[in-house]
Order: sequence, then C-alpha cells, then structure tokens
Amino acid sequence: MLLPKKVKHRKWQKGRSRKRTVETRGLTLAYGSYGLRSEGVSWITSRQIEAARRALTNFIKREGKIWIRIFPDKPVTARPTDITMGGGKGNPEFYVFPVRRGRVLFEMDGVSATVAKEALRLAGHKLPVKTKMISKFE
Repeated sequence: MLLPKKVKHRKWQKGRSRKRTVETRGLTLAYGSYGLRSEGVSWITSRQIEAARRALTNFIKREGKIWIRIFPDKPVTARPTDITMGGGKGNPEFYVFPVRRGRVLFEMDGVSATVAKEALRLAGHKLPVKTKMISKFE
C-alpha cells in the first residue's frame, strides 16, 4: 500500500468543504494514452488505490505501463472504541487523498483501446467515486 515515508505534521486538521468541487490540477493525461478521471468528490484511501491498481495489472496481464497519478498523504486519525470524549486527538489510522471532479487518477499505455477501457472500468469499481475513461485520441 502507498504510505508516506516521512510527514511534516503527523496529524492534520480535517479541512472544510469548499465551494469549488472542481479540480484545477491534474486534469490532462501526462504520461499514457488512456486514463481514469474522477467524476465525483471523495477521499480515496491507500487501500482503495492498491485495489484499483491490482485490478488494472491483473486484467492487462502485466503488459503495457500503468501510472498512479495520486498519492495518499493526508492522515486520518481515529480514537479507539469504548473511549470517552476528551483526551486529545487519536493516532493516525490510515492515509487518504482528497479527490475532486476532473482529477486524473490512473493512466496507462501500451495496450489496445478495448483492453484499456475494460481494465479502467474494473479499476473504477474499486473506487468510492464515479469515474470516466478518457483518451488522448478523442
């Protein structure tokens, strides 16, 4: 799974909802010919990214190349169950990447369009956001 080696701050504040739910960075394909673009807003955990990556690599039988365009570096903390209120913030449990609409999540190259479409569809089912396949050729 993807985890940061070192972080500047161990615990982050949650962050508030923004008026702008549309992404301004990472909108176009940079490496591959086919990509998976987010159509919704959510936190994507490192486990979900790994599950989608496995679905991609398994379907294309390790042909071609895959790029993961997101990295989970936001820590999410949790308090243990059966603990009363107070006593401070919990320990980091897992890491997420906050995704907004339009962000390219995965890219791939070296496979045919039909294989890429099916592989990206399978990977999209592993993620908590609606996704859409994009191509350089369209």
